[in-house]
Amino acid sequence: MKFKRHTLRCSVYALLIQKNKILLNLRKNTWWRDGYYGLPSGHINKNETIFKATLREINEEIGIKAKSENLIFVHVMHRHEKDNFEYVDFFFVLKKWQGKPINNESKKSFHIKWFNVDTLPKNIVPNIKTGIDNYRKKIYFSEFKK
Repeated sequence: MKFKRHTLRCSVYALLIQKNKILLNLRKNTWWRDGYYGLPSGHINKNETIFKATLREINEEIGIKAKSENLIFVHVMHRHEKDNFEYVDFFFVLKKWQGKPINNESKKSFHIKWFNVDTLPKNIVPNIKTGIDNYRKKIYFSEFKK
């Protein structure tokens, strides 16, 4: 008997935090949550490690370089979205990097901006807001249903 296993998509998110400020990007032309602030993030490619995917995404999106030993795991989220798709989201704090963050994907992002972590914008992607809040509360796992 042949059966099909359930498959999940995986995404990675990088939290860059300096002096109580967090770097966010305003999304555009992505088909999902355009006009909302997000983190440097993206999908994990086939045969790619979670660390390599995170480092690749931050380089592609904000033009900085970093090493995997500077990625600190802070949260994992099992996410169910209303459009019937499901993800496992991995959140990392990036402690150290080379270069100055820039908006390296202007076709997908209006701009990048530092926000006080205590006063995040109202138009932030909901699961990202939850991930940041859980990181700050030292909650390492959550389930998110929208």
